[in-house]
Amino acid sequence: MSQKETYHKLIKEIRRHDQLYYGAAKPEISDYEYDQLIKKLEEMERQHPEWVTPSSPTQRIGKALTKGFQEVVHSVPMLSLANTYSKEEVAGFIKRIHKLTERKEIAFCAELKMDGVAVSVRYEKGEFCQAATRGDGKKGDDITHNMKTIRNLPLSLEGKHLPEILEVRGEVFLPIREFQKLNAEKQEAGEEVWANPRNAAAGSLKLLDPREAAKRDLACVFYGVAQDALHSVKSQEETHHFLRMLSLPVFESRHHRLCRSLEEIMEFAEAVEKERSRLPFEIDGIVIKVDELKWHPILGSTAKSPRCAIAYKFAPQQAKTVIRDITVQVGRTGVLTPVADLEPVFVAGSKISRATLHNQDEIKRKDIRVHDTVVIEKGGDVIPKVVLVDLSQRPKDSKPWKMPKQCPYCASSTEQREGEVAVRCPNSKCGVQSLRRIIFFAGKGGMDIDHLGEKVAERLFEKGLVRHFADIYTLTASDLERLEGFKEKSIQNLLNGIRASRRVSLARLLAALGIPYVGAGTADLLAEKAGEIKSLMKMSKEQLLEIEGIGETVAESVQGFFFDPKNLGEIEALLNAGVEIEKPKRIPKEHSFFGKTFVLTGSLSGLTRSEASALIKERGGRVSGSVSKETDYVLVGDEPGSKCEKAKKLGIKLLDEKSFKEML
Repeated sequence: MSQKETYHKLIKEIRRHDQLYYGAAKPEISDYEYDQLIKKLEEMERQHPEWVTPSSPTQRIGKALTKGFQEVVHSVPMLSLANTYSKEEVAGFIKRIHKLTERKEIAFCAELKMDGVAVSVRYEKGEFCQAATRGDGKKGDDITHNMKTIRNLPLSLEGKHLPEILEVRGEVFLPIREFQKLNAEKQEAGEEVWANPRNAAAGSLKLLDPREAAKRDLACVFYGVAQDALHSVKSQEETHHFLRMLSLPVFESRHHRLCRSLEEIMEFAEAVEKERSRLPFEIDGIVIKVDELKWHPILGSTAKSPRCAIAYKFAPQQAKTVIRDITVQVGRTGVLTPVADLEPVFVAGSKISRATLHNQDEIKRKDIRVHDTVVIEKGGDVIPKVVLVDLSQRPKDSKPWKMPKQCPYCASSTEQREGEVAVRCPNSKCGVQSLRRIIFFAGKGGMDIDHLGEKVAERLFEKGLVRHFADIYTLTASDLERLEGFKEKSIQNLLNGIRASRRVSLARLLAALGIPYVGAGTADLLAEKAGEIKSLMKMSKEQLLEIEGIGETVAESVQGFFFDPKNLGEIEALLNAGVEIEKPKRIPKEHSFFGKTFVLTGSLSGLTRSEASALIKERGGRVSGSVSKETDYVLVGDEPGSKCEKAKKLGIKLLDEKSFKEML
């Protein structure tokens, strides 16, 4: 193969990885490996500039527009950053900046490099009006409706000197906890899981139905200004403070630092890397920017990247180890999940001995076998994942692994539904499925029973004390004395926890029952509409579909659940065992709060803000985080913020705590 043929083959390979990463959200290689392919391509193009075409991956950003979204032309191009992986490369960047600016001393702002989806958000007269993805750098997808569903995005800005037009740049991301929850739900439903939080965030923003996007607990953070009618900021460090003053979500102060030397930049990088595993979101490095914004247009850019900034990416959190065995777990819905038992190895500060392999298709795609030497990576998953196999270390007698044809717990023949990657045990009476359902029912996302964790649930199940949900509420002190290590205090703590969980909201009970596709948010929608569980049981599919936020799949699942006599029996047994579903409070339509929108600012003396919010909602009112023309009242406490000033300008009625209590 000639060198030019190798060059074109490399371009083809990079394009394939671009499609997997951006289009299908299923990357096959790590970011580091991808960057090495780009560097190899750049080197070949340096040697043969005559080969370079405008369509080369080095000349453009590789994200295609999504069908179904309108195009938005960026007022200022959204370029991607060049990546570095060593102190020497960072030193080279600093040296180039000194040379280009002809300055001996120059300051840099170092900040977190979020592993999310880059977005541009536009405000006009302080009101949110548009949001777009990076796209190809010149134009992107209009994701305005989906961005509106992100809770920490203010739809109305606050501040004394609001620019007429303000366009800010930032990142949309999925917190690790929410990512873990989504993947657990997908796995239980037999769906393919997300590779990492970034892909999950990208997939969520690409949903054509904003109601579906709203179910994902996305968040955003901003760190740049693309367009500012007042030219309010002069430096990148100032930008963080300016955005914070407008109530936009920004990095915490410890997550950005003004640096004047290579040593200070690397000290910041080291501190961030130490904290990385404790952060509630994914990062993959830091970004180093020339602090004075006046230099940014002067320094210019290449076809793909600005010259004023660079990304210093951390080494992947990976390690090599050997797969001792591949075992299979069975979940509460019967889905079989293969898990690799590993030779224990330290990754990112913790010892890893197990890694999820997700499903049979994933094992086949990566050709993972018992006794293979593998690279594991600790990312957003609770259990780390196998990234790739070192084929050079594979034993000669190695054989491909296959999913068992029988359930490893009840020996029932397994099945695979059409269109699903999951293999299931169809036996609803399978003991391990019953145990998993009980663990879920008692857990944080269910009835939240204190002192009834997974280990205690397993012991109760093994002793035959708990086989069904209602059995939990018939447990006695004498029953618990049969558990090894359970003394008087442990017994009383568990009984108290069970007693406290007897009185429950309809929404919490629905979430605990484990109805397929019904999480906490959907349970809230169902409970709000139905009011009582008997009403929900009688609702037709058509009636369920009339509920805003309920789609075809959920409606069929809910109706199917309540058609099953076994499930109805479980609910009846719970009620007979003393579980009491709280009756929905009647919202008095004649109350002055009904249908009104409140904003709270400052500290209240006789109430916490959460207590005040609950009182408003109980009376049919709504609570918003920002002041707008739709706001009816602003409740003002001690040391109010800029919300109070904005309310005065808009002529919105202000309430002190005394007036508020009188209106109650």
